[in-house]
Amino acid sequence: MIYLSAFADEISADPTEQLDNLLIHSIRFVEFRSIHDTNVLDLTAEQHEEFREMLRERGMALSAIGSPIGKIKADEPFEPHLERLDVALGLCDFYECPRIRIFSFYIPEGGAPEDHREEVLRRMAAMAEVAEKRGVTLLLENEKGIYGDTADRVKEILDAVDSPALGHAFDPANYLEVGQPVDKAWTMLRDRVVHFHVKDYDTKTKKNVPAGEGEGQIPKLITDAVAKGFEGYCVLEPHLLVAEASTGFTGPERFGDAAVALQTALSREGVTYA
Repeated sequence: MIYLSAFADEISADPTEQLDNLLIHSIRFVEFRSIHDTNVLDLTAEQHEEFREMLRERGMALSAIGSPIGKIKADEPFEPHLERLDVALGLCDFYECPRIRIFSFYIPEGGAPEDHREEVLRRMAAMAEVAEKRGVTLLLENEKGIYGDTADRVKEILDAVDSPALGHAFDPANYLEVGQPVDKAWTMLRDRVVHFHVKDYDTKTKKNVPAGEGEGQIPKLITDAVAKGFEGYCVLEPHLLVAEASTGFTGPERFGDAAVALQTALSREGVTYA
């Protein structure tokens, strides 16, 4: 079974509007990145209490903590970032959700990925070791400007770290943005994919589009994954109006378009989802 989730802050900064709009589209899981225009790792204890209660009242839960862990330069101090990871791990306990979305560090301007390979791998291994001890899975997302922007380097990280606490959150649009053929990326990594980010991309217009309208092959990939036994979350991250390095925005109306597009495509393929 696959479960639909979403970065609900793509709908609104207001948590009530976020959750109520998800329920309109029968989506009961949230990839928790922000509310009140504040990152999930920077919210107060009181705000977390309030949000958890809102989830419980609606029968909803989290698919992952949508953290920005790994979104610093590979040559910036690492120890303070481990403290941020510890905050995220605490939230996993608080929300009873043992998954954190992470990244693999920005390449400093003017640098080359190979110049930072050893340090990136050291950091990734250190984070996976901490997460494994806490019973949490880190979901490594590919992204432009990050060490793991291509399938080759994502695989390199996964192979080098070799930990059950580190899996891949596959984002087709992010691969397309760096010129990575989705077929190649999928063939290389499908056995390592534990999480999907549903974001499609049109390389001609260089814009994000609803699932199935770009070159991300999202219905095909999810169908293939399910046929091979995948069970997990497919997380809407449409970025239809704004697509920036640290966030994206879609708005309630366009989010509805994105949700319907994904659900229609999955139904057409005969994929069961909840």
